Amino acid sequence: MTASQFARQPYEGILTFGGQPHTRDLNGVDVAILGIPYDGATSNRTGTRFGPRAIREQSSLLWGYNNALQVAPFEQLRVVDYGDAEVVPVDILATQRTIERDSRMIVEHGSRLVSLGGDHSVTLPLLRSHARRYGPLGVVHFDAHPDTWDAEFGDCKYSHGTTFRRALEEGLVDRAAYLQIGIRGPTAGPQDYADALGLGARMITLDEAIVRGVADVCFEARERIGSRPCYISLDIDAVDPAFAPGTGTPEVGGFTSHQMLQLVRGLAGLNVVGADLVEMSPPWDPSQITAVLAANLVFEMLSLMAMSTG
Repeated sequence: MTASQFARQPYEGILTFGGQPHTRDLNGVDVAILGIPYDGATSNRTGTRFGPRAIREQSSLLWGYNNALQVAPFEQLRVVDYGDAEVVPVDILATQRTIERDSRMIVEHGSRLVSLGGDHSVTLPLLRSHARRYGPLGVVHFDAHPDTWDAEFGDCKYSHGTTFRRALEEGLVDRAAYLQIGIRGPTAGPQDYADALGLGARMITLDEAIVRGVADVCFEARERIGSRPCYISLDIDAVDPAFAPGTGTPEVGGFTSHQMLQLVRGLAGLNVVGADLVEMSPPWDPSQITAVLAANLVFEMLSLMAMSTG
């Protein structure tokens, strides 16, 4: 394929992810892209409500063929941009209900779902919809933070830092197949990591991942998850802010952009039924390098889905 064979140039047309058609007709659809422009559950810098739009804009630069995985997801899958879930910026519970409604409609139709956040609280209703169809999920969770706090604000049980505690309590995640990769940085105390481990997470800190190497970490993920339906949740702050400054809770010393690409590619062979990329915040991304990386990571997720569907 040459540049002249593209239907349109990156600067042309209405923005959808990868230039794919915008529709809510799911007949024959293999994968739907759902934007979730919500940032009402953040604990630091806001702005992730603008993430889906920025990721879509930079996805116009995707050419379509993944040389690393030797797959062309837009050719092998029928991918559509479903548009955005309706959110209520001041009401997390109302927003969770609309996310769950839209995602359940997609998943129960038989389409796979890739969601663009939004803060990490949006993952909880997405996991509910997937677990309703597939049962407890194997989960690969890339993040700087465990997101297993019981509460961040008084006795409020829902925020972007409580997502996976609630998911584990609700039985949405198979505890034998739950990996947190890239955890790092200071916490309120030693109990933060201990709580995550006590809930059943296999925590691979950034330091452990660097010592072992990408290939070994991905081998463990594939071994632990096996043939289970797998969900990937990628918080962009797993990446070092030198490569991804556009996020609300940056932590120094993270993965490089290349390492993050390798980590996602290293999951090839898993039965990826759903995925999300969250916490991309355009106001903190003046050069758009975070959005470019986010769009490419979503492309890698679509590539994994193309490989797992033959």
